[in-house]
Amino acid sequence: MQDPTVDATAYDPQATEAAAQDYWSRTRAFEVTEDPSKEKFFCLSMLPYPSGSLHMGHVRNYTIGDVISRYQRMLGKNVLQPMGWDAFGLPAENAAIKNQTAPAAWTYANIEHMRGQLKSLGYAIDWSREFATCAPDYYRHEQRMFTRLFEKGLVFRKNSVVNWDPVDQTVLANEQVIDGRGWRSGAVVEKREIPQWFLRITDYAQELLDGLDALPGWPEAVKTMQRNWIGRSEGLEIQFRVPGEAEPLTVFTTRPDTLMGVSFVSVAGEHPLAQKAAQDNPALAGFLAELKQGGVSEAELETQEKRGMDTGIRAVHPLTGAEVPVWVANFVLMGYGTGAVMAVPGHDQRDWEFAQKYDLPIRMVIVDQAVVDALREVRHDLATGVGADPMRQALGAGSTDPHTLDAAVQTVEEFEFAIQNTGAWTERGYLVNSGEYDGMEFDEAFAAIAARLERDGLGRRRVNFRLRDWGVSRQRYWGCPIPMVYDAEGAAIPVPDAMLPVVLPEDVAFSGVTSPIKADPDWRRATLPDGRAVERETDTFDTFMESSWYYARYTSPGAADLVDPAKADYWLPVDQYIGGIEHAILHLMYFRFFHRLMRDTGLVSCDEPASNLLCQGMVIAETYYRPNDDGSKDWINPADVDVERDERGRITGATLRADGRPVEIGGTEKMSKSKNNGVDPQAMVSRYGADTVRLFSMFAAPPDQSLEWNEAGVEGMSRFLRRVWAQVQRHAEAGAAPALDTAALTPAQKTLRRQLHETIRKVGDDYGRRHAFNTAIAAIMELSNAVSRFDDDSGNGRAVRQEALEAMVLMLDPVTPHASHALWQALGHAEALVEDVGFPKVDEAALVRDSITIAVQVNGKLRATVEVAPDAPRDAVEAQALADAAVVRTLEGLTVRKVIVVPGKIVNVVAN
Repeated sequence: MQDPTVDATAYDPQATEAAAQDYWSRTRAFEVTEDPSKEKFFCLSMLPYPSGSLHMGHVRNYTIGDVISRYQRMLGKNVLQPMGWDAFGLPAENAAIKNQTAPAAWTYANIEHMRGQLKSLGYAIDWSREFATCAPDYYRHEQRMFTRLFEKGLVFRKNSVVNWDPVDQTVLANEQVIDGRGWRSGAVVEKREIPQWFLRITDYAQELLDGLDALPGWPEAVKTMQRNWIGRSEGLEIQFRVPGEAEPLTVFTTRPDTLMGVSFVSVAGEHPLAQKAAQDNPALAGFLAELKQGGVSEAELETQEKRGMDTGIRAVHPLTGAEVPVWVANFVLMGYGTGAVMAVPGHDQRDWEFAQKYDLPIRMVIVDQAVVDALREVRHDLATGVGADPMRQALGAGSTDPHTLDAAVQTVEEFEFAIQNTGAWTERGYLVNSGEYDGMEFDEAFAAIAARLERDGLGRRRVNFRLRDWGVSRQRYWGCPIPMVYDAEGAAIPVPDAMLPVVLPEDVAFSGVTSPIKADPDWRRATLPDGRAVERETDTFDTFMESSWYYARYTSPGAADLVDPAKADYWLPVDQYIGGIEHAILHLMYFRFFHRLMRDTGLVSCDEPASNLLCQGMVIAETYYRPNDDGSKDWINPADVDVERDERGRITGATLRADGRPVEIGGTEKMSKSKNNGVDPQAMVSRYGADTVRLFSMFAAPPDQSLEWNEAGVEGMSRFLRRVWAQVQRHAEAGAAPALDTAALTPAQKTLRRQLHETIRKVGDDYGRRHAFNTAIAAIMELSNAVSRFDDDSGNGRAVRQEALEAMVLMLDPVTPHASHALWQALGHAEALVEDVGFPKVDEAALVRDSITIAVQVNGKLRATVEVAPDAPRDAVEAQALADAAVVRTLEGLTVRKVIVVPGKIVNVVAN
């Protein structure tokens, strides 16, 4: 029985969407449980930060996930699509300080508002599994996991040099330092050495690297970024003895073939040797103090001016025994490797720039093939009368022909001149000026030098990784408290399970940016079950911690542990993960790492958290502004601007609606608050309806490419949806259609059915395998046009139209579920969850063609098309093509020289 509330005449998006959402809510349509009899499908979009309101990037991201989820349910799968809130973090704290409220109150209010917005868009979310990461019943499991990892030796605390934002009073990740300033405050970042808690992600570096090969469903761009971030390299760890010091100066290098070219060793300002040297050297002490300014990101180190100072300390070269100076350099960090680098200016550009500035030796020890070829011309001993200048002796070769020798020497001199004066030569090649290793290429030299150093106890082969251990401490308040305490002697002790969770107080007041828990002595004091007085850790977790395991919690809401292993094993891994490529390194690396921690703790059994990853493109829009006298710009929202367009739709002019005066066109950029070019999703939903907004978001661009917001395009999607609505209503008003008789189909009916089932096949492939939602929608539009042209009100004609309209409604359902819910009823069906009706099946018999269209060309120009049987022999096709009236006229007065038949496609007649 049809729902009497469905409007059978005009399309009213608000009423239609309210009715569908009410049905889904009443029937708890998208709540799921484990069902071993069904194939599961876990579809997950990255959880949002509750910043206040949804933006169009959210809408696009979650619509992609919803289309995939609804389609997979139509295939009969048990589909889980959950939602939660990444609720901790600095923005809430800064907003609370600005608005004189508590971060908790600000966050919970935003969650309430954004939840309503998500529901208004009709997403098929299992809301029974919702959580906010700032809730104690969520983060208590994170705290327990941390204490487990501490007991396993995977957690440690050490002093670390960090990027410190003096305004926000917190540590910044390298990616949060922009041009030497904090990404939020804009303050000049400082280096600070402070105690930090770390997770040993480096213990999993090789496994994280190898695991990428087992992820064919992840974009290659993401996997490449992760491989580069992990940065596996094979090299030697080499020791330079320091006279008077018990510990040698240890460096790691991937280029031991350049060892004979070392002219100094660079160390970080925090290195113990530098600190010791500064005790009796005020100038050096002052320089070390200067080095504390600036961040520790690699990008900053690469672009900043190279600065250094000689420590006065000398180190012993492990091969030659010669002493080389030890310099402090501002591009060396204690947090990377050993805090010391062997400097080879001839073959490392950074060292070359440093050596040029401070007039340090630049030695050539690697040459290219051209130099080697020149040397091979010189075959005899220098004693044959050619002379023995230092260059010739260094080459270790000679010739009876002085001209040959001179040419070889000139080649080498030119190469050395270039290294000395133009820049380092950083490629691999052949060793020179390297004693017993002269003439060796890279691999041979690597093996020989490694063997020598290992024999002398001055080196060893080692695999190194660019990846650093994950520093999880943050010095701000609004985060999960780190579950550690300190006894009277300062020893760190994990908080016992019985005392978890360590609850973050939510009713707090701020004094500046100081963390309320750091300023509260009562909160810091605690007593262990054995009676010992202790002090709590006041740092909180990096918010990447919460987002590294949230996906697993969705599988087990209410579980006593982090997950219920049986439920986690049913749902995991995530079958489709969706989010921006900007998360390719940090979030997705920690996401994969934490999953392995859970696996090794016995909580999950699979190796990877997500089998497939889709990275959606940005949402972009036009920008408009008016310039100010001081050079700044007042950015104007596109909603407040009237534009003029040319015949191709390009913007040629714009005026501010409020005053009618022109505004400048700033170009198309990512929607952002800074450029004021965001579009309010709620305003669009109110104006056009959620289905239209969803439809445009999926139609305007492939999901992995940028989507340019265009309200004219939104209006076009609204017109299409209204056309489909009208098609269904007109058909329904004529009464029920009879059963389809496939044995009595006319040619026109067969043609429409063939297009229908071709469309079903294409749309199913586009939704499922290709995720090409834009081309799926385009195919449905073409089918809708074909239905409009189908003028057949016979019984079987109406039956064909009924089949086509039902299939259209079902195919549109993943994108426009509200309208599909209403139109399915209008077509004579009882109210039901359309996804459970199933995706339409392809009728293979309908795809069989009675005839196919063949193009006929004469001398390369199209002259006609002919209809032939699909299995017609070549000679019959040729005869029919030559008999076509248009072809006959074209060939008048010409002689046919050749006829080329490409079966099923084209006939080309060559004549003169």
